[in-house]
Amino acid sequence: MAASILTSADRATLTAPNLPTLTARILCTDLAGLRSQALGLAEAAGFATDCRTIVPKTPWNYLSPMLWPDARCAVAPAALAPPDGNLLIGAGGAAARLIAALRRPDLPGVIIQHPRMDLDRFDVVLAAKHDDITGPNVIVTRTALHRVNEAVLAEARARWAPVFAALPRPLVAVLIGGSNGRYRLDTAAARALGGGLAAMMDADRVGLMLTPSRRTDAAARAALHEALAPRGAYLWDMTGENPYFGMLALADAIVVTADSVSMVSEAVATAAPVMLARLPGKSTRIGAFMNDMIACGRARDFAGRLAIWPTAPLNDTPMAAQSLRRLLGI
Repeated sequence: MAASILTSADRATLTAPNLPTLTARILCTDLAGLRSQALGLAEAAGFATDCRTIVPKTPWNYLSPMLWPDARCAVAPAALAPPDGNLLIGAGGAAARLIAALRRPDLPGVIIQHPRMDLDRFDVVLAAKHDDITGPNVIVTRTALHRVNEAVLAEARARWAPVFAALPRPLVAVLIGGSNGRYRLDTAAARALGGGLAAMMDADRVGLMLTPSRRTDAAARAALHEALAPRGAYLWDMTGENPYFGMLALADAIVVTADSVSMVSEAVATAAPVMLARLPGKSTRIGAFMNDMIACGRARDFAGRLAIWPTAPLNDTPMAAQSLRRLLGI
């Protein structure tokens, strides 16, 4: 990889006063976790963003992106339409194939997550510690990238405090994921989790606010509602604006299902203690991340009781953004 991707004229433009910042074209499939990582990195690096959703065309939507002969022909044209922007940032396997095909000397390509292809096809690769890859163009992070920072939390705290003002204290936020091919959150698992959360409400007299995700199926949501609503818990009904950031900002403690590296990374970026609700299933990579969060003292396993211990925010997104600009020479 060249020591500097941009020309000296480009760098001079960046440092000149009152001139536009660089624009990053964001490329990923329609998954909130992937989009949040790419946007979080771009925003922390000070880039403007142009978000494009990768929509595979038939028959390529039935195949793994690893089998696409040319990603430019496999996706709907909206992701490829001008303007190009100044650099490409993507997350996930489909984005990796597309960015490798679109990258040019004047259009650097940045991929988040292990691309499962030659690392030299990208100018910068951002990989998690549990991906176990290194290289001169690789930035390794302990947590997933995201958009949670103190400014976002402060704004959310002010906005959502009145909504949750009547709930008892301490206030516990519960972040619910869903089945994903490696972990299972079916009705039985939701009932078990709901029982543990109900036991915490009864024993520790906490206020509880819960938000599901798009991956949480209706039966699991119903099981959680049955266990918690009669006890006065707030459960977001998936209508209107998601109070997710408000819950992160206001929580004295957080319980999060351990199926999602992104959700846990956002939780540990706050100052609140984080408890992991394990789900049936197994993933070596996701499990290693969760165990790392416990080993460093940032998280503990949820056992049906409130746990409070001294913590500090853990957030590698600012470091990754600074390292990205350094590797790109900007």
